[in-house]
Amino acid sequence: MELNITTMRTSSDGAWQGDNPLHHAFPLLIVQTTLVLFVSRLLALLLKPLRQPKVIAEILGGILLGPSALGRNKHFLQIIFPSWSTPILESIASIGLLFYLFLVGLELDLSSIRRSGRKAITIAIAGISLPFLLGVGVTFLMRKAIHGENKVGYAQCLVFIGVALSITAFPVLARILAELKLLTTRVGETAMAAAAFNDLAAWILLALAVALAGGNHKSPLVSLWVLISGVAFVAFQLTLVRPFMNWVAKRSSSNDGLVDEAYICLTLAGVMISGFMTDLIGVHAIFGAFVFGLTIPKGGEFAAKLTKRIEDFVSGLLLPLYFASSGLRTDVFKIQGVKAWGLLALVISVSCTGKILGTFLVAMLCMIPVRESLALGVLMNTKGLVELIVLNIGKEKKILNDEMFAILVLMALFTTFMTTPAVMAIYNPSWDVIASPTPRLLHSLTKSSKKQKDLRILACIHGPGSVPSLINLIESTGTAFENSPPLKVYVMHLVELTDRSSSIMMAHRVRKNGFPFINRLCQGVSQDQIPAAFEAYGRVGQVTIRHTTAISALSTMHQDILHVAEEKRVSIIILPFNRHCRTEGEETMENLGHDWRGVNQRVLSSANCSVALFVDRGFGGRPERRAAQSSAPISKRVCVLFEGGPDDREALEFGRRLAHPSVMVTVVKCIQVEGTDSLEQSHEREVDEAAVAELKRSNESVEYIEKVVASAETVVSIGRSTEYDLVIVGKEQHHPAMVAELAHQQLEHAELGPIGDALASSSHGILSSILVIQAPGSKK
Repeated sequence: MELNITTMRTSSDGAWQGDNPLHHAFPLLIVQTTLVLFVSRLLALLLKPLRQPKVIAEILGGILLGPSALGRNKHFLQIIFPSWSTPILESIASIGLLFYLFLVGLELDLSSIRRSGRKAITIAIAGISLPFLLGVGVTFLMRKAIHGENKVGYAQCLVFIGVALSITAFPVLARILAELKLLTTRVGETAMAAAAFNDLAAWILLALAVALAGGNHKSPLVSLWVLISGVAFVAFQLTLVRPFMNWVAKRSSSNDGLVDEAYICLTLAGVMISGFMTDLIGVHAIFGAFVFGLTIPKGGEFAAKLTKRIEDFVSGLLLPLYFASSGLRTDVFKIQGVKAWGLLALVISVSCTGKILGTFLVAMLCMIPVRESLALGVLMNTKGLVELIVLNIGKEKKILNDEMFAILVLMALFTTFMTTPAVMAIYNPSWDVIASPTPRLLHSLTKSSKKQKDLRILACIHGPGSVPSLINLIESTGTAFENSPPLKVYVMHLVELTDRSSSIMMAHRVRKNGFPFINRLCQGVSQDQIPAAFEAYGRVGQVTIRHTTAISALSTMHQDILHVAEEKRVSIIILPFNRHCRTEGEETMENLGHDWRGVNQRVLSSANCSVALFVDRGFGGRPERRAAQSSAPISKRVCVLFEGGPDDREALEFGRRLAHPSVMVTVVKCIQVEGTDSLEQSHEREVDEAAVAELKRSNESVEYIEKVVASAETVVSIGRSTEYDLVIVGKEQHHPAMVAELAHQQLEHAELGPIGDALASSSHGILSSILVIQAPGSKK
């Protein structure tokens, strides 16, 4: 049925009035969008075991719906993707692409490229130059071999093919690095820095390609005017618009919601206007959105608000439509004959050889080991969205015909698909870490301090809320004794890897210096307190702070934690409990989810060192405790519940390290009715008594109390009192009365042990923070 496009309406009158909704623009767009999302998500699910990035599924989904597969059925194509609907679908997809490129510019920090160092920039230049030079010969062959391409100017064709061969998709690379747990390794950091420079160079080359394409059938002066106008636009954005956006970002940090909305709307309008201006100049509209994104201040609150507002809608809904529209243009069956498939093999070979070989050779010259250099070459060969953008613009400008377009799309798919399995085969950072043959204990560290000169702690955090309490805990631990080993703390920020680009890109913004990292997290906390505390530690010379970021799926997050623990040979891992108070001193606790609980459980079951679960209820910051600090020399009070066993001995040793003049530690020895001990129990009792004797002898800031415990309620009452800021307890319990009483109860959180679970429960009205410690070798 032929439709009259001039009389096309947006909405239908409904099926009851004999109207077919698929003959109207808006209902058809809904069907198209739903189908695209369903197919792309289904393919993403099928490719997940192969650890392929989502972009592969979206490109394949578009090709599957296009003339290469389902679209070969003309009836299907006429009903779902009729020719009159193509401009509508592409217009909606282009809006998504416009805002996505704005997000790419927003996330790309130009100052980080300057800080990347000569090594990363040299590697990036080599990875761009060699494929581009090889593209000279490929362009010559393809123009000769593919019918109709010789009508296109050689320079225009060369620039598009050269960019397609030399490009590295920065967002796709970041996702692959996160999946392979290479994001924060030396290889990952180098690859991200080089890809960021490559990304910037690609957009400059793309702008040049579009400018040259503008002069294809006109005077060459047109291309020159387009290029000059584009440079003037960039200069205008960076010199005048950028200071204005800095002013907007500062004004937007106020608490006035209406003002905030106004500035966000102004920014979104700026994206559209910038896109229109570059389209008016003759450069593609996405270039204007990308440059405008560069003008937004990085890493601030305003950038986070913008990302939060538009990221999910653009990346989750509109961007797949762009891949679908690209797939509708891709017809694999245009590649016919041995000559055409030979050209595809040639393009793939040249792309891989140029990118991998160029990166590998320069990386070797930069004294990077062979395996790492080869892995860098494979990683830099990643294509994706940016590649498709280049190819689509080339097709719009009539630079690439259907056959060449299909060849280059398949090349992008193949090179991206091969990246993950190739890197997994070449390089695995865990190969460089030798597992410790013996468990690492806090208690044994005291006796054999000659073997390890410093106490090493891996402290994990979820976000800003857990930072103040963690700093208080570090502060309490760092000045324990004059003769104690120096303290080195590795702060690991745990970020869940999602489809949101912000969860990946934040690693690119993390600085090697720990102070700015902590400052960005401590929202609502005085920004001067934490650096001042760290500077004081630095002057004393006893505490060293290092930070890292683990960006991973929650199902494999424990591998990142255990890897760093082994690499740094830490003695104890401090994990945040999966429930925390929204505000200090609040009884009700917010649950972060079962998946975060699974992370803790897997670390507990596999760690080769002690593990502590920190139930944070505002340690060191409770209102009643702050009120008393002005008149009392002791700022914090800590209670250690000690009954005996390896876990309790680790809890006792950690409590001993907290004790100093401003932190009073009370050890409550849980006494049980005397009974007959087995030989093993007698040995454990001797070790426990020796640990207690060592504690009494070594520190004057420890108060020792013996208390007969008849039931678990006695222990709960200790936690319920407001006397202590922190209660430390071992996970495994041996007290017959408590074990018998709690054996019939269903533990809400088995990973805390029976006493830890009771103290962490929000139903008992306990306001103290809880630290539950498990020694290695006592996993349950």
